[in-house]
Amino acid sequence: MFSNIGMPGLILILIIALIVFGPSKLPEIGKAVGSSLKEFKNATKDIMGDDTKDNKENKS
Repeated sequence: MFSNIGMPGLILILIIALIVFGPSKLPEIGKAVGSSLKEFKNATKDIMGDDTKDNKENKS
């Protein structure tokens, strides 16, 4: 995903985010994004686990 943007583009995005949100809000935004990704990852694991469990039950 980030390979298409490149390092200069990523730096530009970070600078724009710093200007828009300010340095005091960036840690809060980062924490919110991180927790959202963690919840999404856990939900995806649960869904995939349910599918795998269903497939094993059907084969038996």
